[in-house]
Amino acid sequence: MPSIDPRDLGAEQAYRLLTGIVVPRPIAWVTSLSRAKTVNLAPFSAFTFVSPKPPMLAISVGRKGNVYKDTARNILDLEEYVVHIADAPLMNAVHESSVEHPSDVSEVDVLGLETVASDRIAVPRLAAAPVAMECLFRQCLEFGETRSRLIVGEVIAFHIREELLSDGKIETEKLNPIARIAGPRYARLGEIVTLKSVFQTSK
Repeated sequence: MPSIDPRDLGAEQAYRLLTGIVVPRPIAWVTSLSRAKTVNLAPFSAFTFVSPKPPMLAISVGRKGNVYKDTARNILDLEEYVVHIADAPLMNAVHESSVEHPSDVSEVDVLGLETVASDRIAVPRLAAAPVAMECLFRQCLEFGETRSRLIVGEVIAFHIREELLSDGKIETEKLNPIARIAGPRYARLGEIVTLKSVFQTSK
């Protein structure tokens, strides 16, 4: 098995390698507002939750050259945003929303996506998404030579399509989420295997 020294790799080379290794990745489809009230929409596949109580999500936002993406700037400016989970019918829209536009151009308008008002923040959410989570900014950390920004936000409102919920849990097969793999490639759920729980209830 060949060995690769990461010190010999540029940022782009390391990115391509890592995005082929860390797979599949869930996608945070994020709406945010600019100071001029333009609705920005972009997908981020470096995404996870970091706390259940309060519920907190983390996304990693990179830079293009020396400029951070609109999403990072908008979140740090207004401190609110919406994270959506897209299902398979929205795959093309998710992919197309990754196209870079000037900051005064709304990807929501370009793609013809309908929005609805959020309950507790000014940033609108996407009507078509099966899950939307209204978030308030809580922390930003920068990592590495590329100074990628890990943005952590607290979920203050969940919006979940009714048929997806069962006994407080999400029916994952009904959600039919999409995931990111390397390059312009996406994946859907394959076989789901249920194993015996290894968690013991406390006495």
